[in-house]
Amino acid sequence: MTNPAYPGRMLFVNIPVADLERSKAFFAELGFSFNPMFTDETAACMLVGEHAFVMLLSREKFAEFAKLPMADPTTHTLALYCFSVSSRDEVDTVSAAALAAGGSEADGAEDYGFMYSRSFFDLDGHGWQVMWMDPSAAEQGPEAFAASTQEADGPA
Repeated sequence: MTNPAYPGRMLFVNIPVADLERSKAFFAELGFSFNPMFTDETAACMLVGEHAFVMLLSREKFAEFAKLPMADPTTHTLALYCFSVSSRDEVDTVSAAALAAGGSEADGAEDYGFMYSRSFFDLDGHGWQVMWMDPSAAEQGPEAFAASTQEADGPA
């Protein structure tokens, strides 16, 4: 959904990584690509959506931007990153690719009917969730979607 009050707004999420090349290879295995104009030996601009990017930054580069000390993602959770895919099967495919590329499973599958997800930790311990949501639920919201599917099924 586009907000006309903020045309052209883009999202950049910055996360520190221990080994930039290894992290780039990990996320490439999950199907992500990188914008070479904003990628160098200290940073990689990972394309997540049309206007959404994750900046993988070397710890040194991240420290230049951060005003507070970096937390250890293996002992502290400061954020969880979630991205959507186009099908339930793709959730399983991407999650399996993350594990095969060296990530670790955070949670098993979560199935809410209108939404399906899996979670994993990347090579640096950052928590990620890959999810699919029924397009009708995304458009209507989960409560309205649930009500419409109950109406379609008829009285119980």
